[in-house]
Amino acid sequence: MAGADARERFIARLRAAARDGCLRRVRLNRPVAGSVAEADLLRIDARPVRLKGGPVLSLVWHYRTRDETHNRPVDEAIDWIAGQLGSGFAAAVLTTDRDEVELGFSRKGRALLRSRMLTGPDGSARGDDRPAAEHNRRKPRWLDPGRPFLAALGISDDQGRIIPAMARKWRQIDRFVEIFVGAWRDAALDPAIGTAGRPIRIVDLGAGKGYLTFALHDYLTGQGHAVHITGVERRPDLVQAGNRTARALGCDGLDFVAGDILASAAPGDGSAWVAEPIDVMIALHACDTATDDALFRGLSAGAAILICSPCCHKELRPQLLTPHPLRPLLKHGIQRGELADMLTDTMRALLLEARGYDARIFEFVSLEHTARNRMILAVRGNARAGVQHTDNDGADGAVAYDELAALKAFHGIRHQRLEGLLTGQAPLTGAQ
Repeated sequence: MAGADARERFIARLRAAARDGCLRRVRLNRPVAGSVAEADLLRIDARPVRLKGGPVLSLVWHYRTRDETHNRPVDEAIDWIAGQLGSGFAAAVLTTDRDEVELGFSRKGRALLRSRMLTGPDGSARGDDRPAAEHNRRKPRWLDPGRPFLAALGISDDQGRIIPAMARKWRQIDRFVEIFVGAWRDAALDPAIGTAGRPIRIVDLGAGKGYLTFALHDYLTGQGHAVHITGVERRPDLVQAGNRTARALGCDGLDFVAGDILASAAPGDGSAWVAEPIDVMIALHACDTATDDALFRGLSAGAAILICSPCCHKELRPQLLTPHPLRPLLKHGIQRGELADMLTDTMRALLLEARGYDARIFEFVSLEHTARNRMILAVRGNARAGVQHTDNDGADGAVAYDELAALKAFHGIRHQRLEGLLTGQAPLTGAQ
């Protein structure tokens, strides 16, 4: 991204990284001639260090023939670095446990910002391989266990320690944020999204207690993004609780509303969110065809990212035929149910691919944490929120439809909720 906002975004991400404990280093490059920088100064590096008096940033001035080190309190050091961006130095690099952010200034003073995820040899997000500020290493996490929202939701205690009984839920939340970050990187969204004039628009359908809703808000605002996140939940008591917590934590741009996934927009009934574009739709553990409803809502609103963790597949099982080669396999009820699960999600993925999305089905978290561990992730490249996406007219879309038709014919599938919604053959209320 470019412009004055790029500099402010860089500073915001620096402050967030220092706050969350994932800051590795800040490097100030290209000293500006005529500034406070001496003529033989090459660069300045700043790293977090914990001294007896508390955490500091250790700033090292690298000259051609010597180095000088000055330790400053974290906030004071960041304020000083912020004052140097553009005036004292024409480039800066922020390195965290997860990503690297580069800020540069043109000769005319125009700020440019770009970032990239740090990955390991296997292509996964790289962990914390830096020397620890203290002797004990911490397993890298995408969310700091000490964040206030985790305590407010009963996941951690007032000392920022995860409550043992909530450890599985904590791992699910942290893993979800990791998946979201990868999808956000791949979606190729308009650079203007995430600014004050165009906040990231996220809807959490079936938000429940708001674990993921609060997690995304905390992560994205910590990265300096402007957000507008709505948690949609049918149970009024959970909606009220979510809004109370959001107000108590000062979560601007986060609200909960009572409503159904396929609610129609009507003035004054809390469903105004329906008429707004969506950048990201999430729906975890939506039971049976509620996942289809959520996917249809996200598709209709032009979402660039769809993240679902389906639950309780019931629609296809009674429709399954037992073709001769599969009769021995399908005479066992548990395997018949597993086949129905796979077929349901495969058909959903094919319908998403036919509409221009890159769809993947994978394990969300280990089975030891939850039996409902499958996730569907669909990302549309070169996305522009607010533009409804239609069927993919290319060869990929045709192949997806052919594969879908073959699956239906072989297994005797007569109707599937998402396909019916997309073709207008299923009602918008209730399940088939």
